[in-house]
Amino acid sequence: MRRSSYLAEFLGTGILVAVVVGSGTMATNMSSDRGVELFINTISTVLALGILILILGPVSGAHLNPAVTLSEWAQKRLSAVSTLGYLIAQFSGGIAGVALANLMFKNPALFQSHHLRTGLNLWLGEVVATAGLLFLIQMLRGQGKLALAPVVLAGWIGSAYFFTSSTSFANPAVTLARGFTDTFSGIALQSVPLFVLAQLIGATLGVLTAKIFQPGEDNGK
Repeated sequence: MRRSSYLAEFLGTGILVAVVVGSGTMATNMSSDRGVELFINTISTVLALGILILILGPVSGAHLNPAVTLSEWAQKRLSAVSTLGYLIAQFSGGIAGVALANLMFKNPALFQSHHLRTGLNLWLGEVVATAGLLFLIQMLRGQGKLALAPVVLAGWIGSAYFFTSSTSFANPAVTLARGFTDTFSGIALQSVPLFVLAQLIGATLGVLTAKIFQPGEDNGK
């Protein structure tokens, strides 16, 4: 695996987190209406995610998400060494991204969120959001339509911001990073483990469901 792939995952995940946190902070500065705040946050995230997938896809596959990376490893598309490198890049990139966003808005680089996000309904929302994301990735691959990933995947996340109870974190690295900002996008660190567990369950369900529709899937080889 080329070093540029790890750098792409670091930068891509960092930029994604900076966009999520920064746009959320800007939204609260612009409006006190929660619906408007979420809309601003969503639009900014959708646009940035689509761009990142388009530009970084040819470099690293634009996983930007440990759930995606682990699913690739589980399906023997990624070696253990490359998987570890991707995970380190994603989690460290996420922390760098949240620090950048915090500093841009004159907040401490890292300050823990007090926004508790807990409950079966929110965990279910994370299962659904992540399952849908992984399902779409597998289906795009199986149908030879990965070129559409920037539009399809960004569109799913944008939609899931509004139709899931959790507002669709769907990404363990982003979730952990958001534990270090006590702003609109934050999540209390004690809420992170069960969010991540729900995401991993969702990722597994998404991959398994996609295989039902692709019985002859050749793992991309």
